[in-house]
Amino acid sequence: MLENYYVRPTTVDRIRSSWVAPAIEQYVSWMAEQRYTERSVLRRVPVLVRFGEYARSHGASELTQLPDHVERFVQVWIRERARGRGSARARKAGQEVRNPICQMLSLAISGYAGPGRPHKPDNPFEEQAPGFVTYLIEEKGLRPRTIKQYRFHLHQFAAYLKRIGIDDLTKLSPTVLSGFIAEYGPRVVWSTLRNACGTLRVLLRYLHREGVLAKDLSPLVEFPQSYRHANIPRSIPWEQVEQVLASVDRRSDCGKRDYAMLLLLATYGLRACEVAALTLDYIDWHNERLKIRNRKAGNTTTYPLSAVVGAAIVDYLKNARPATTYREVFMRTAAPLAPIGHAAVVARAGHFIRKAGISVPRPGSHVLRHSCVQRLLNAHFSLKHIGDYVGHRNASSTQIYGKIAVEQLREVAIGDGEDVL
Repeated sequence: MLENYYVRPTTVDRIRSSWVAPAIEQYVSWMAEQRYTERSVLRRVPVLVRFGEYARSHGASELTQLPDHVERFVQVWIRERARGRGSARARKAGQEVRNPICQMLSLAISGYAGPGRPHKPDNPFEEQAPGFVTYLIEEKGLRPRTIKQYRFHLHQFAAYLKRIGIDDLTKLSPTVLSGFIAEYGPRVVWSTLRNACGTLRVLLRYLHREGVLAKDLSPLVEFPQSYRHANIPRSIPWEQVEQVLASVDRRSDCGKRDYAMLLLLATYGLRACEVAALTLDYIDWHNERLKIRNRKAGNTTTYPLSAVVGAAIVDYLKNARPATTYREVFMRTAAPLAPIGHAAVVARAGHFIRKAGISVPRPGSHVLRHSCVQRLLNAHFSLKHIGDYVGHRNASSTQIYGKIAVEQLREVAIGDGEDVL
C-alpha cells in the first residue's frame, strides 16, 4: 500500500524500517478505504514514524506501551511547531498530530479507544437522581433527540447551582429556581428558555416523587410569557428558492449531493434530520414513491417522487456517491467516509442561501421548508392538507403559516375581506 503513495523505493524502505511499520501500513490501508486524500496520507505518515522513534527512545518496546507516550509526544510537537503563535495555534497543532496517532493505535491495539473529547455525563445529578434518564426513556417515552435536549438544559442548571455554591438538591428553593430563570433567560431565545423551564419542571416532579424534595416545586417554575403566532415563518419567495438552487455548482460530487438535498427540502418541506436519515430502502423507484419514516410527529409520509427530484438523486447516486455499504443516501465528501449528519444539511442550505445573496434571519434548511409551505398556500391548499404534507401533528402548528398568505392578506387590507373570511 505504501508504494501507491511514495515513488522512491528508499522512502518506502525507510518507513518499513520503523519498528511500528506494521501499524503504519495497517493505518494507511484504512485511510485508503475511508477515501482520505493522498495529501493527508503523505502528511500523516512522517508524524507516525517520528512518534515511533520518540516512543522507542523513551523505553517503549511493544505496541501496547505506545498510548503512554502520546500526550508527551504531542507536547513536544507543539513546542516545536507552535512556538510563540498563540494558544489557538497550539491547540490546532496538537489535534493535527494527536488524531492520526490515536487512529493508528485504535486499529493496532485491541480495545484502545483513545483519549477522545471529554464527554459530560448524561445526568449531572446522578448521585441524588440516578434514575432520571431511565425515567425519561422508559416512563415518558422520550426520543433520543429529546433526551439530548434535556441533558443540555440539565447541565445548564447544574452549572448555575455550582456557581451559587449549591451542591445538594434538597436545598432547592423558589429563590434558586427564579434566579436560574432570570439569569438564563436573557442569554437565549424564547423557545430555548421555554424548553429549559419544561425540563426543570419534569426534574422537580421526579425529585418530589422519589422523596428527594419534600414539596413539589414544579408549579413555581412559570413558562415565559409569549403571544400566539407572534413570530413570522422564515420563508422566501419561490423565485428566490430557484436562485438558491441555481447557485449550486453541479459539476462536482459535492454539488450533485447538495443539489439533491436542497430539492428535497424545497419540494417536500422536509426537515434536515429527515433528509440526513433518508436511505435507499425508502425510495421506491418502480412505483415512483418516496417514503419518510419516523418523522417528528411519529408518523410516516409517502410522497410521489418528483421527476426533478428523482433525476437529481439518480445523478448523485450514479456519478457522485462513493461506493459504500451504508444505506443512507447522502454521504460525506471528506474522509472518513460516513453518512452526512443533519447539522451538515442545515449548514449546506445556509451556505447556498447566503451565496445567492438572500437576506433572511437564521438561514438554513428550515427556510426552504417554510418556503415550501408558502408555495402551497399560494396554490390555495388548505392548512389541513399542508399540515399533513409537511408532517405536522397538530393543526395549530400549521396555522402560523397563515401569516405568509400574502395575496389573501392583501385582499383583506384593500377590501372588506368578506370573501376571504
